[in-house]
Amino acid sequence: MSPHPHRAPASGPSRPTALRRLLPTLTLLGLAAAGFAVPAGATTVAHSGATGIHPAAERAAAATFPTWGTRWVVHATPDIASPSVGMINRNTPGQDRITADYQVDTGRRVCEGAACSTFMAHITQPVTGFLTVVAVDIPEDRLPGVPVQAGPPAQPSGSRQQTLQRAATWLTAHNGRPVPYHQGSYWRDGYRQDCSGFASMALGLPAPGTNTVGLADRGRSRPLPMNELQPGDLVIDAIGDNNTRHVVIFEKWDDSSHRSYTAYEQRSVHGTSHRSLTYGLSPGSEYKAYRPLQYGD
Repeated sequence: MSPHPHRAPASGPSRPTALRRLLPTLTLLGLAAAGFAVPAGATTVAHSGATGIHPAAERAAAATFPTWGTRWVVHATPDIASPSVGMINRNTPGQDRITADYQVDTGRRVCEGAACSTFMAHITQPVTGFLTVVAVDIPEDRLPGVPVQAGPPAQPSGSRQQTLQRAATWLTAHNGRPVPYHQGSYWRDGYRQDCSGFASMALGLPAPGTNTVGLADRGRSRPLPMNELQPGDLVIDAIGDNNTRHVVIFEKWDDSSHRSYTAYEQRSVHGTSHRSLTYGLSPGSEYKAYRPLQYGD
């Protein structure tokens, strides 16, 4: 599995070297360009040799930086396993500039080629959320001149609970409504709006997501008997073409008889759904149970 699951394969050029010697441009919020001042009453904390501003304090200024590559995912929290809230450089390498007001040392190393960083920047433009500093076109592993804030302890990624939490986000992501289904469209987090794109998002796989056959691949999951399904496992019909194949995310059995189960599903017409299903429970069904290898069991 990729060490940077937040990142889809880059379709643009490799990370520049000479051009990465660019300095950030200060975006002033009532300050002179000569310096970066801590607002009155703010508390500073030492962190990895840098100075950060206490989370409760307002930031004095923000800095803008160029980006590189394509399809960088912006996350809801400073955790690459957290839900995506948007994307930069969606179609063209380096098309966006980001504005950051602080950064967090997550303790989790993210690499793309020779570039690595444990830092995620809190950005306010062009999308609000957290972005790995690896996406920024600078020679450093952190943003120069931007306050560092201590982050929460790194949490294990790829857990069953995280899969279900991410799946639930699409139930209300479309202005309080489910994300619409469409095989040829991409949601604002960069994932395809079909069943396999939805499952890929929930599993934290790189955007725009693999297809149904890829989810059933032995390198990503293993088959198991239906009665052994646990929360976060997959039920997949990998036979046929893209009009007949399907995947759902198992949440729980509806009762001890195992005659039906509740699952998350991205389906035609209805979009993201959370409902009771019986896929795979009938003799001879093309639906089979699979356990993602990322769970480690």
